[in-house]
Amino acid sequence: MLAAQIIIIVALIAMISGKVPLYLTAFVGATVAALAAGFPINAAFAPAGYDGPHVIGLVIASGLNPVILDMLGVLLFIGIMEKVGFLNSIILQIIRIGHKLGGGPGVATAGGIGAGIIGGMTGFTQPAITGVVTGPPAVQMGVDKNRVAGILAHAGHLGNLGGFTHPTILAVVAMTGIAWGPTNIVGIIVALSIFAASYIRVRRMMKNEGTLDQKVDLQLETSDVPFGKAIIPFIILIAAFVAGIPVLMVGIGSALIVVLMSIRNFIQGEKGMMEGLGRITVPLFATVAFLFMARVVNEIGLINVLVRSEYVEGVGNVVVGGALYGAMSAGPLALILIMFFVGSFAGLVTQSNGASIPFILPVLMALLAAGVNPVAAAVAAAGGPAIMQYYLTGGPVAALSTVIPVIPGSDLKLANKFQRPSILVGMAVLLIINIFLALVMPHAI
Repeated sequence: MLAAQIIIIVALIAMISGKVPLYLTAFVGATVAALAAGFPINAAFAPAGYDGPHVIGLVIASGLNPVILDMLGVLLFIGIMEKVGFLNSIILQIIRIGHKLGGGPGVATAGGIGAGIIGGMTGFTQPAITGVVTGPPAVQMGVDKNRVAGILAHAGHLGNLGGFTHPTILAVVAMTGIAWGPTNIVGIIVALSIFAASYIRVRRMMKNEGTLDQKVDLQLETSDVPFGKAIIPFIILIAAFVAGIPVLMVGIGSALIVVLMSIRNFIQGEKGMMEGLGRITVPLFATVAFLFMARVVNEIGLINVLVRSEYVEGVGNVVVGGALYGAMSAGPLALILIMFFVGSFAGLVTQSNGASIPFILPVLMALLAAGVNPVAAAVAAAGGPAIMQYYLTGGPVAALSTVIPVIPGSDLKLANKFQRPSILVGMAVLLIINIFLALVMPHAI
């Protein structure tokens, strides 16, 4: 078991370094550690009378978590929404509302929120998609080009923490065993607080500079689908989701409604739904790899190094030792704060939500072993990396760097400098939510 623990630690350090492929290292490292611990590959290789941990084949299969089915339902729905133009109609309406209510800052903010919605649903937050339409008009309305780029790139916060498809959020939801909803709600609140901070700051700056009242017509493409029609399936999806209907059923049912409302050809409709599933490959493998690694980490006793518990008659499992024992003795709030700061640090230094997994995985599992409420643990684990990955550079992939080319004359460093105060506002909101959850729901039910 000691050899297995060392192998896992080496794999985690390698993943943290960023010098190795993330998902393959998780899978291969967990496999080698399991073999070192004496886990048989499958039942046929198990020695007679073997009653140890699960065989490797079964442990891998345990990574096929129900959360993957939920993701299938969402992507089936989004696939057909994109195919028939319903999603585009919704995004255009959001941008129009932003323009009407907030001028240049409103246009930039709406463009970022629109891109965040697309990213949260499709697994790829690309702010340049809406930035190419909303960025230039916002600049013409007097908003500084670097501020426009910075606002648009806030889309990643909403797409990562408020969405359904990023591998890290999938892994956290699956590890904690919670349902979709809590992390999404927190993600939306935090992301909107970041957008709001930037919106308010820009309007104040423009007022001081005397550029707030510049008017420019916003030229948007037209949609063949009325907004009132396009929003109906989305409202049905949300209502059914809140009612507790399984997400896979909700996604398929809502997708069928879209088909009936648009093309009315179920063969073409199915094709559009299947196109949505083309996005599942990366999150599927990532989720299986991370959950497989998490299971091996638990089976080889590494979590006991952080948190050890024993059964006390009449009391149940009680934490009695481990590296986090001192924090646990101070209460679940201390552990939640440790998870929050570990995740935030991971996002800051790796500049990647995905690369933060090796940091947060052992601590998250320790919190669950210590009896911390899984919802509170999930929010603490998922929030920091999703937000702080953008703090130093605006995000190295599919974030600020992709917006700069569509906002002529903008500068990445200056745009990122503008983002940072707003990101810290979002982190303050996230910290308050974490503290609230730790106080209101400290223990697992």
